[in-house]
Amino acid sequence: MANTAAELARRKAREEDGAGCRDNAVPFNQQSFEQLKSECLQTGSLFCDPTFPAGWDSLGYDELGRYSSKTKGVEWKRPTELCSNPQFIVDGAKRTDICQGELGDCWLLAALASLTLDTQIVNRVVPLKQSFSSQYAGIFHFQLWQYGEWVDVVVDDRLPTRDGKLLFVHSAERREFWSALLEKAYAKVNGSYEALTGGWSIEGFEDFTGGIALSYDLMKAPPSLFNIMRKALMRGSLLGCDISRSHKTEAITGLVKGHAYSITAAEKVHHFGSVVQLLRIRNPWGHLHWTGAWSINSKEWDGVKPKGKRMLDHVADDGEFWMSYSDFLDQFSHLDICNLTPDTLTKKTIKRWSYAAFEGAWRVGSTAGGCRKYPATFCSNPQFFIRLEDIDDDPHDGEDGCTVLIGLMQKDARRERRDLTIGFSIYQVPDEYKGGSGVRLGPDVLLQAQPVALTENTNLREVSKRFKLPPGEYAIIPSTFEPHRAGSFILRVFTEKHAHSRYQ
Repeated sequence: MANTAAELARRKAREEDGAGCRDNAVPFNQQSFEQLKSECLQTGSLFCDPTFPAGWDSLGYDELGRYSSKTKGVEWKRPTELCSNPQFIVDGAKRTDICQGELGDCWLLAALASLTLDTQIVNRVVPLKQSFSSQYAGIFHFQLWQYGEWVDVVVDDRLPTRDGKLLFVHSAERREFWSALLEKAYAKVNGSYEALTGGWSIEGFEDFTGGIALSYDLMKAPPSLFNIMRKALMRGSLLGCDISRSHKTEAITGLVKGHAYSITAAEKVHHFGSVVQLLRIRNPWGHLHWTGAWSINSKEWDGVKPKGKRMLDHVADDGEFWMSYSDFLDQFSHLDICNLTPDTLTKKTIKRWSYAAFEGAWRVGSTAGGCRKYPATFCSNPQFFIRLEDIDDDPHDGEDGCTVLIGLMQKDARRERRDLTIGFSIYQVPDEYKGGSGVRLGPDVLLQAQPVALTENTNLREVSKRFKLPPGEYAIIPSTFEPHRAGSFILRVFTEKHAHSRYQ
């Protein structure tokens, strides 16, 4: 109980002073950007980050380790050593600023490409007024969302290069360096560049926005998915997709298996009197695109009036392309949608989610109860309660109810190179327990009644899912698969209408 009380006190203190909120980021590693920059300017020195040095450990531990062939010839250089007039950002942050290098982090770059579609969001992650001329001290900073709070991450501008060129992400404009420096900041919070190899775009989406992401297996796509995608884009959500299966070769389709893409638009077009659902998709490589129907210069565009072509901006040379929704389902494997928190959305025309977040922990001997397969300990897991009162307006699927997005995220899985198998169950609260302060559901409910909804267990960083529930009060039970597995987590709940929530 002492640990729980301390956690609650810490959370309350943080909420009161606003530390970690969107407008008051916490210095990562307790490094103050302004203080470090001022010290460098006073001494006339360029910043060298002792917490993420220009050395082997920052590159990686295996494939990018000290003795790997992939790191031979690597030199750490500052942009001022790579070109005569380096720029932080040239004409704003654009999707063409994100070209993949030799690191397998296309999942991250696809998320970053989607990020650039909203200037206000990208300016939150990439603070303005940073340059290589005015008060240059070799130090830059970025702001990332990490497990429930925003952190301000400081980096020096020494970047991995080979033969005078950036080894990892770079801009098509060779004198521009914001994307390379942001990738370095992301590598820093995760322990190394190699820690970014392999992943899902939802991680990047969430860490750049603080939003909650949902994944869809496109072989099991719900009938309303196109409407969900269109509604999500209108709400300012970020969308990404990937291909893990392919029936045809890349030479035929132009699509790359095992690669991540971002979705930038979902529209309907009139084609010879019929309505066709189209998606605009971007390859973060900046080249290689779909060669089938509705691709650049394909015959399908002949059936669209010039005004429609202009509205869709159907010709692109930066890796963007259009394809039909039906071809999308046939060619792609997974879809990720990142729904943004209310404080991230600033446009008045965008409808916002109602949002609540809770921190918690599974502690051996007290709250690490495991899943329902372990009835002797399951009831000891943390319990979170929500009360849904109002049904959705204009439901996307035509069914009345309350839409709820729930995400359970384990902390520091990528940095520590370990993962737990996690999941959660949702139980309807019996009438006799509704609204009770300090009430916890016991075996009479959790072991006798069936959950109204639950997730599959996963060893990914987060398990999240969309639910449609009738109005009522519900208990959310997060757990590891096996009992007696310690770990900390954050539970987040998004609802279309306001919902009352509490933690027991």
